[in-house]
Amino acid sequence: MSEKNGIVNLYEQNDRFYVAVDCIIFGFHQGTLKLLLIKRKFDPCKGEWSLMGGFLNKDESIDAAAERVLQDLTGLENVYMEQIGIFGELDRDPGERVLSAAYYALINIDDYDKELAASHNAVWVPITEIPDLIFDHNKMVRIAQKQLKRKAAVEPIGFNLLPELFTLPQLQSLYEAIFGDTLDKRNFRKKLLAMDVFEKTEEKDKSNSKRGAYYYRFDYDKYTELVQSGLRFAL
Repeated sequence: MSEKNGIVNLYEQNDRFYVAVDCIIFGFHQGTLKLLLIKRKFDPCKGEWSLMGGFLNKDESIDAAAERVLQDLTGLENVYMEQIGIFGELDRDPGERVLSAAYYALINIDDYDKELAASHNAVWVPITEIPDLIFDHNKMVRIAQKQLKRKAAVEPIGFNLLPELFTLPQLQSLYEAIFGDTLDKRNFRKKLLAMDVFEKTEEKDKSNSKRGAYYYRFDYDKYTELVQSGLRFAL
């Protein structure tokens, strides 16, 4: 056992391995929840479908690494992200021993840098049509979906998947896509509007009917007041 500056170096006697991050990137388009996947350009598993990932640099935190990987693919910053766990099975990566911290991210599908994503061979795939992914990435996606469902039921994170202005039909379509179930229209709207965290605008979406549907926006100040009063967002 070696010493450095008179201090016994306990690290040398332990194994060293790589640390990575993988990003499960969700988007929402035309009533469908989608996942942004890439086709690998390098071995191992070149040409196969994968989540976007990368290795941790020595001068950054795990969270910062995840934010960097997401930005490298989408060009976006300040995106809603949440870690779902550490994946470290012995044989999860055929190249080396690699531990991966997985994060799911929610983005507005209209905002990302399409040319940047295309340079990584990235495409949007409906969540119901996810192909076989490399390593343990399918497992990561399943866990991320479960966590998204749980969190979306008690916190307004789903709005990260929508533009600033949205209609109530669009909002219901989003939550049906997240939960994978049909919601009763009357009960859904009654429950949401009763929380008084939505601002109705004078603008209308007339793309689906002449009468049109009013646009709403989520009022984060009112939501903060709701939380501070001891109430909560709940579907």
